[in-house]
Amino acid sequence: MFLTITTTGTPERPATDLGFLLHKHPDKAQAFSTSFGTAHVLYPEAEDQRCTAALLLEVDAVALVRRGKGKGRGGAPDAALAQYVNDRPYAASSLLAVALSNVFSSAMRGVCKTRPERAAQPLPLRVEVPALPARGGPDLVRRLFEPLGWAVAVEPVPLDTEFPEWGDSRYVRLVLESETLTLSNALRHLYVLLPVLDDAKHYWVSPDEVDKLMRAGGAWLYHHPEVKLITSRYLSRRWSLTREAMDRLELIRLAETDDSEVEEIDNAVEAEAEQEERPTPLAVRRREAILTALRERAAARVLDLGCGEGHLVRELLKEPRFTEIVGVDVSVRALTIASRRLKLDRMGERQAARVRLLQGSLAYTDKRLKGYDAAVLSEVIEHLDLPRLPALEYAVFGSARPGTVVVTTPNVEYNVRWESLPAGHVRHRDHRFEWTREEFRTWAGAVAERHGYAVEFRPVGPDDPEVGPPTQLALFTIETPTATTTATEKEAKAA
Repeated sequence: MFLTITTTGTPERPATDLGFLLHKHPDKAQAFSTSFGTAHVLYPEAEDQRCTAALLLEVDAVALVRRGKGKGRGGAPDAALAQYVNDRPYAASSLLAVALSNVFSSAMRGVCKTRPERAAQPLPLRVEVPALPARGGPDLVRRLFEPLGWAVAVEPVPLDTEFPEWGDSRYVRLVLESETLTLSNALRHLYVLLPVLDDAKHYWVSPDEVDKLMRAGGAWLYHHPEVKLITSRYLSRRWSLTREAMDRLELIRLAETDDSEVEEIDNAVEAEAEQEERPTPLAVRRREAILTALRERAAARVLDLGCGEGHLVRELLKEPRFTEIVGVDVSVRALTIASRRLKLDRMGERQAARVRLLQGSLAYTDKRLKGYDAAVLSEVIEHLDLPRLPALEYAVFGSARPGTVVVTTPNVEYNVRWESLPAGHVRHRDHRFEWTREEFRTWAGAVAERHGYAVEFRPVGPDDPEVGPPTQLALFTIETPTATTTATEKEAKAA
């Protein structure tokens, strides 16, 4: 997947200023990791008279669906082979649009501290896209780009040059030229219109996609003759989102007509009522849910198994009810960071007596972990290979055997709601698996039955009616004494 941006210049205003505007040095070839491949930025030519920046996106087509099931974003429900053999690595699409936004984010916003005057001025620009899927053909390409000030040269790509009678494919070669647009405007046009022409997105279109459309297209989209088509396709024909976007664009149009601000037009609701609080990060919600469960169980002595850098340990220390807190992790480096963040070396004597950090593996039994009120496994199990889960299960539920165990893990069904996570990808590169709600409940139920616990399931984060919450929580509590213990007690009484 390939795109080039070319500009020309003079000795007074060299074309190599393009490197400053894009925040990418012409003398370097740079690579940027994305969730669906690697984006490369390089300069095939960089002279005062002419400079070209190229964005090359290497898409890992197999990784897009390696753990997927052929559904949702990037999936192909009509043919299993199409999950792996498709045009995503070769044709400009929403993948390239997201890469543009990630790699050239400052340029898209028009920010350039080194050359602010150049960022605000029109440039002689030439954009070339060798392979662009265009549902609607060359005519639609012209209808989309020409009203924005582009001179458009579009050439259909034949299905097979050896068999011209087969006609043209849905792909075109596109060259755009303009001397009246800023680089920021050019990138915004591409960001919106590339996925519109492809008429498909590789990720789930959520309500915040309307905000992205407004940021990239609010200044030019409302007076575009194809505004309805662009808005509908960009939002994957989701009617409710399209209507919201059209309403917001109409407000922008009215504000410009009245020479006023949008806020002055849209004043039906008090400003304070309009303001929305920032959503609470999922990690914070997860810790809150864990703390709630521990409080309900009146736990005082708590194990944080797989404590990492000590975020939960720090929250536990804030509440005096937790009289003994032990963080355990296999990583010495993580424990070192946790110790530094908790400031153990400067902690008061009474506070320091409440907390310990231990190095240990959860795949083995450990006498140091016995006798505690509660244990927490927060986002831990998915980092283990599935064959090692029985060892962790016995070490925690069979050997350490705390009265309460709290387990949280991602809900893979919710992954379709993450825009930047392509189909088939897990949320973290070290996750060995991510379970559906049914898979997690099946595992937790079996663990509870084997070890004499009762288990309750709770959502963490917004509970989507279709795909559930982003995080799922299982609260294990010892239900009754085990059969072995009961028999032993009966024998003792008989004796």
